[in-house]
Amino acid sequence: MGRTRGAPGRRPRLRFDGWITGMGTSSGTRIVLGHWHRSPFGPFSDVMIERADGERLLLAPSHRTADFVRGTYTFDTVRVVPVDVSIAHGTWTVTAGPLDLCFTAGRRGLPGILLRAVPGVLAARPVWAALTDWPARLLPTHVRTRGRAGAGRREWYGVRDLRPVGAVSAVFEGLDLGAMAPVDPPVRFGFGSVPRNPTLTRVTTTVELGQ
Repeated sequence: MGRTRGAPGRRPRLRFDGWITGMGTSSGTRIVLGHWHRSPFGPFSDVMIERADGERLLLAPSHRTADFVRGTYTFDTVRVVPVDVSIAHGTWTVTAGPLDLCFTAGRRGLPGILLRAVPGVLAARPVWAALTDWPARLLPTHVRTRGRAGAGRREWYGVRDLRPVGAVSAVFEGLDLGAMAPVDPPVRFGFGSVPRNPTLTRVTTTVELGQ
């Protein structure tokens, strides 16, 4: 999965298939992990962090991915560091430069069960993201499934599964970030935030490049 072709004159579109996990901590730090099985850059993971003082930090595994992500979203600081993710028995372990993160995936509820029934071909299309955007806007979560990003780009998030995050352990630069907490206030990397409750979300993300 990568660059998609469209009608003549339409801007190029890139697709990313994987998981986005958003979580907060009692220290006020909010963390968003992107774990992409398929992308135009191959498999990779990246971490976006908003600290209690408002600093927005990107941890990316290569200059190429860092340039693309910071061209799409807004950060105060960007670091290129190894980002390693391992998953075993519902536990995710992440090592990304100054961050050591571990969290568990809980049992999916009814929304996750219903989303898993959506055909993958449909969920990957921007029209699905457009249809789910209006219900998302009715919820007090600051979640958006489509919008405008940096560099004149547009984005669509096709949600395919939802699972709650059961527990979080996070250490940044040797300091414990505290217990799991809601993502509050919402993160400010792009046009929307992740769900307020810590959530593991399966998505197909489509990015339409600007001119």
